[in-house]
Amino acid sequence: MNWILLLLAGAMEVGFTFCLGKTKTASGTEQYWWWGGFVVAMLASLYLMARASRSIPLSTVYPVWTGIGAVGAVLVGILFFNEPANFWRIFFITTLIISIVGLKIV
Repeated sequence: MNWILLLLAGAMEVGFTFCLGKTKTASGTEQYWWWGGFVVAMLASLYLMARASRSIPLSTVYPVWTGIGAVGAVLVGILFFNEPANFWRIFFITTLIISIVGLKIV
């Protein structure tokens, strides 16, 4: 169950990254909604991470959480904000994913 909470915490981190990116192009009331989404997703992410750390070692929780956020942020940038998807970006994101899986295994 706590691994599910950790995955949800990582997903919320990706969510607040997406909202943060949307605030750059929004204006007026729409921008406030994106800022609100950012704050809600950030708080949910931190809460879920704290809950997951009750039974999973913090030395595992934090790197997995940041890794999910980092991979998700790159994917959000590529898919929604037209950031480049060159070989080296994909290579290093892949090595990060392998490292996260390695932490889960050990």
